[in-house]
Amino acid sequence: MKLHYVTFLSTLFMVAFSGLHVSAESIQLTDDVEARSLNILREGLVSEEFWPAMHAAEALTLAGYGDEVSKALLPKLAVEKDDQFLCGLARELVRAGDRSKTSVMLDILAGDDPHGYIHACESIYKVNEVGDGGLLRAAMAQEDILNQKLMAAAALGRWGNPEAYVILREYLQHDDLETARIAAWILARIGDGSDIPELRKQLTRATGSASQFFFEHALAMLGDPAGQIALAKNLSHKEAGVRTQAATFAGEAWMTWTKERLEAMLDDEVLDVRVRAAQSLLVMALPQPADKHELITRDVYPTTKEHPRYSEGSIVTLNNGMIVYSNTEFSESWSDFAKAHIVEKHSTDGGRTWSDSSVMQETTGKLNVMSSSLFFINNTKTGEKDLGFFFLKKDSYSDLNAFLRLSSDEGKTFGDPILVTPIPGYHVMNNDRITQLRSGRLLAPVASSPDVKTDNHFKSRCFISDDFGLTWRAGKEQVDYAKRGSMEPEVLELDSGRVLMHFRTQLGHIAVAYSDDEGDTWSTPESWGVRAPEAPSTLRRIPSTGDLMLIWNDTFVDGEGHGGKRTPLTVAISKDEGKTWSHKRPLEVDPDVSYAYTSLTFHHGRALISYYVQKHDEKLISSRFKSIPIAWFYGKE
Repeated sequence: MKLHYVTFLSTLFMVAFSGLHVSAESIQLTDDVEARSLNILREGLVSEEFWPAMHAAEALTLAGYGDEVSKALLPKLAVEKDDQFLCGLARELVRAGDRSKTSVMLDILAGDDPHGYIHACESIYKVNEVGDGGLLRAAMAQEDILNQKLMAAAALGRWGNPEAYVILREYLQHDDLETARIAAWILARIGDGSDIPELRKQLTRATGSASQFFFEHALAMLGDPAGQIALAKNLSHKEAGVRTQAATFAGEAWMTWTKERLEAMLDDEVLDVRVRAAQSLLVMALPQPADKHELITRDVYPTTKEHPRYSEGSIVTLNNGMIVYSNTEFSESWSDFAKAHIVEKHSTDGGRTWSDSSVMQETTGKLNVMSSSLFFINNTKTGEKDLGFFFLKKDSYSDLNAFLRLSSDEGKTFGDPILVTPIPGYHVMNNDRITQLRSGRLLAPVASSPDVKTDNHFKSRCFISDDFGLTWRAGKEQVDYAKRGSMEPEVLELDSGRVLMHFRTQLGHIAVAYSDDEGDTWSTPESWGVRAPEAPSTLRRIPSTGDLMLIWNDTFVDGEGHGGKRTPLTVAISKDEGKTWSHKRPLEVDPDVSYAYTSLTFHHGRALISYYVQKHDEKLISSRFKSIPIAWFYGKE
């Protein structure tokens, strides 16, 4: 051990001299060190020391042994009564691949007993899940429990909430050092280089106190060389708590040059130190984590001679974190009436790479099936969730209907089709269009015509289910508009409980109508004040901020076909429920390419978007995927 430490000090000196703080290369572990590390974690997992056991669970999952963690912790979750321990167990089960256990932490946060509030917020932050964001936004707004406020800000900040960063940076300067150090601990992981000057200032204030190490380690995480030198020294600190924290941060900061010291720490007398050292060694032996600010763009469904059109996609993230991306695969031509079926691909690395495609829904219509919507339906009575797979079945110009197939095993198998549009007509429901209200009611927004060939005028309404998709009825009223009418609608529940319907028009703007009875009847439609060609738009609520996000084609050329080309593709944010828009940013800008039929969902602090891509001089349509950190949308306008 003495030789290791001498070598470590020599390396530390070279790092200080060179200013080098991160190696892009993974470390290489001997078989013995890897085996020792895993043995330490497995022993820790069954330890009677609860939090070291949870740390061992975390490390095993990060090393690729989540199945072992799930097997060990599930029985404990079933019998645990203490809310703080429940948060720890649920957190590690989520990390091990069961996102459904996020509900345990959210339920504790929603409960009347504050005993577990702080742990719930911290655990939700650690697993990067926020639910619909409402409970966390309320927790961040309250002032009674300060650490709860800060941990809620941590979770929301990781999901791009700008207000959370304001709060965290304000509390970094708090008079109470213990409060400031919590903010430092959080900003170490979700902050950036702009936080370094204030952290250095706070370190000067904290030097000699128990809080000193929090600021040193935060600086190390953000790449500050002096902070990394301090962290490296802390790996040998006399206090076990400091060694434990330093060992954790060494791996997260990717300080590969501390490898020998971490290996020596596998013999530490304190279990938690051994666990955290083993974790960092195993993590740094893996490929370096991807840049959290990365903008991911992939043409997941490129066209081929056999399949000249892929369009109308939908994306859903499964319980185990896998992303599923469904799409309509047309054959022979790119016409809406060409042969088509629905296919899917999946990604296990956040959308960077994708599987081969497989058929989700064979053609059952006389012409085709198309336009999928993948949507988890929450049974508000039982708490269970089924994956809903909605699609259109096209038999003729006067016979187009929406159907739903339900899956209780996350898409491995689906039940028989359920008719969503039980009245005659040509019923267009765009891709990725289903909404579930807080009451549990499902709304399927549809634009209908008796015969699209002889009566190409559409009226919009919702088809409604109050039994979680098993049966459907038509809403009482339709929404009409000028020229071709109201087309390709989508609905969203506002904070007030009103339902907003926005739809495509031929008048150079997006139009809206409102319902005060959950989608049955509607107000007189009007312009929304947002210019647009004859093309659909997509609207969602961002979980971490509660703001609305709109994606549409921000253009209009009077007199041109369809009111202009479907480019650019633009995104904007509304902080007042759609009355005004800000943070307008381009997603795509090529003037020679059309972009339309978007889908939008959120996962791990990112917006997952799909849309079709078509060069104006080609009758070929491909389908593109984007993954963008939510913070990006709040950048400079």
